[in-house]
Amino acid sequence: MSSEANPDTRTAQTTATAPARPAPPPGPAADGGGRTVWLTRLVMIGIVLAAFNLRPAITSLGALLEEVRTGLGMSGTVAGLLTSVPALCFALFGLAAPRLARRFGPGAVVLAGMIAITAGLLIRPFAGGTAGFLAASALALMGIAVSNVLMPVIVKRYFPDRVGSMTGLYSMALAVGTSAAAAVTVPLTQALGGGWRVGLGFWALLAAVAVLPWLALVRDRRGGALSSSAPASVPVPAAGGGTDRRAPRITRSPTAWALACFFGLQATGAYITMGWMPQIFRDAGVPAGTAGVLLATTMVMGVPLAFVIPRLATRLSSQGPIVVVLGLCGLTGYAGLLTAPAAGAWAWALLLGISNCAFPLALTMIGLRSRTPAGVVRLSAFAQSTGYLISIPGPLLVGALYQHSGGWELPITLMAGLLVPQIVFGVLAGRDRTIEDETGMRD
Repeated sequence: MSSEANPDTRTAQTTATAPARPAPPPGPAADGGGRTVWLTRLVMIGIVLAAFNLRPAITSLGALLEEVRTGLGMSGTVAGLLTSVPALCFALFGLAAPRLARRFGPGAVVLAGMIAITAGLLIRPFAGGTAGFLAASALALMGIAVSNVLMPVIVKRYFPDRVGSMTGLYSMALAVGTSAAAAVTVPLTQALGGGWRVGLGFWALLAAVAVLPWLALVRDRRGGALSSSAPASVPVPAAGGGTDRRAPRITRSPTAWALACFFGLQATGAYITMGWMPQIFRDAGVPAGTAGVLLATTMVMGVPLAFVIPRLATRLSSQGPIVVVLGLCGLTGYAGLLTAPAAGAWAWALLLGISNCAFPLALTMIGLRSRTPAGVVRLSAFAQSTGYLISIPGPLLVGALYQHSGGWELPITLMAGLLVPQIVFGVLAGRDRTIEDETGMRD
């Protein structure tokens, strides 16, 4: 955290001979003594609790999708639309995150996101009808979307020398929340009387806990950029990713496009997995409870690997080899689902869990492909919003293919086929270069 200390006293002496650069943004380390430690720990707690609550809204629904379909009278196509809603919301609302962060501060926006998640999860099961269910889901997903974009920004700003380890911690907490919701929702629903509405609504309680540290950080007026006023270095992206008419456009960066495509394709696979994997196993004769645990197994693989992969990625000049290994694991897992879905269920769940660790790798590359917090916020917003737009058709198409073909051969073949371009774009995004170099952005 030494990089965020007070400016060097020699700066004034070099001003006349060197171009001026903006001072490093303030963060928890700007304060001294015990207060520095307290703020840093509170930021870490806030990141972990927020990350934990960024996926239960999706995986808890995947575990009970059959019950929700029956209870609300959904067709397979409509259910496929439901599994596409997360990507749509992440794309649309994620674009607003940088502008909101500039106006209100990233901490305040994440706080609002946690409140929206809590409210959406609480309202969703009891809204009544498919339209109300979708609207409440969109509210929760809106909160997830803005937090998705701002988490890499907060990590880069407050832990610039620990991007890999903090991204790993954040990704690990996200994986724990994802897998816990997948594993616990079905038995919890049964323990609470078998009603899917109560089982889904339970996750609002844990989301409410995540509100507390962010509320404390935002209320703390000396909490740096987490307070109600954002730092001036956080830009407002204009159309196409530029901050204003004079700023280079991020759309001119081949690396930004490659990272957006890689992010979008891995998100496609992840949301298809979270939305449809339990159904694949159930249709193969696996009991509903076991199918939920299999999904949890897939998700829980992200707990250790989400900590290891970002740290490994930061030590390599190119992340392409990691991309290839993850892609090959996914291809093997999909081949197993085609040939022996029930007999090798645990092996396929493990392999697909390894493959899904492309997500923390993509988050890490967002931090590595830009040198500055301002660049990271632009790249994060562009890569995630564009990526989630790319991922929207996937779950919907899987639902339509499943309904009209009456089986899983075509949907699984599609899932496997999408891994090929994912590997290609991941290798391109993993090359050792930055968006500042490609676009002429100023550090």
